[in-house]
Amino acid sequence: MNEAWTSLAWSAAAGLLWTLAAAIKLTNVGRVSASLAALCRRAPTLDLIVAAVTWIPWVLAGIAAAQGAPVIGDAHWSLAVLGVLAGQIAGLQLWCWGHEFANRDKVRGPRIVRYLNRRVGRFRNHAALWITALAYPIFWGIRFGEVAIYPWLVWTVRLPRYKQADWINVSRTKFEGLVGHDLIWCLYCDWMTGVYSLGAEMLRNVESFWCPIRFYDGKKCDNCKVDFPDIDGGWVPANASMADVVDTMHKHYDQGDHSWFGHPGRKVNLTVKGQPQLPADPSPLTPPDPTDRTVR
Repeated sequence: MNEAWTSLAWSAAAGLLWTLAAAIKLTNVGRVSASLAALCRRAPTLDLIVAAVTWIPWVLAGIAAAQGAPVIGDAHWSLAVLGVLAGQIAGLQLWCWGHEFANRDKVRGPRIVRYLNRRVGRFRNHAALWITALAYPIFWGIRFGEVAIYPWLVWTVRLPRYKQADWINVSRTKFEGLVGHDLIWCLYCDWMTGVYSLGAEMLRNVESFWCPIRFYDGKKCDNCKVDFPDIDGGWVPANASMADVVDTMHKHYDQGDHSWFGHPGRKVNLTVKGQPQLPADPSPLTPPDPTDRTVR
């Protein structure tokens, strides 16, 4: 029993110190180098930072416990992971208090946390926030798919490449008035919104490429068309034939563009009497010839 408590205590201390040190360092990185701060706010550096302050310490603690590290002892690895997690939570809270203390003038002004505490109650507001944190591993699963799985689809069937840093980045550190509690949770939302949006963008390509068929359930079509606009922008009706499906795929992929039909990178190919028209675009510096009757 004493060994278990020792494992928990040492792991919690390590998690707390690591989290505090990392948070303080990241808070002040902009004062050291603006270019380094910009690098830290975008993938792939951001991926490494998020991992380093969250799940990497869990893995290291579990490995250390499994190997019987001298400080942790022979306690079960799960106790070491639990201790690190508890230390991280405590370290995060200490950083929030410290950051708010250092920005007392902003704390006195309007704040998200103060308004929501009054609106739904302090306990329910904070409990709900930590409940959202339970989804964190799910977002890392999505992120893993974006990094390790989707690139294979680019290589095998030429789905479009993406500059992932345009989605996976955080910028709310620049918003005036976000401090402590508000800042850390807004950064969490900043990160996970980018992860989700990039995953949805990639999934649009997958769905339209392999299965451009509307659902029989009209309500499902209405619900899903927000994230999958091709439902109303090109997918065949649920009562169509397989010939219609193949014709649709031929129409949208015959030019070698394997993105979802409404993808912003697609060229708009006009047709005349059902035949595709692919004229060269005039130079933006040259006004069009008024005698040119080519259909554009």
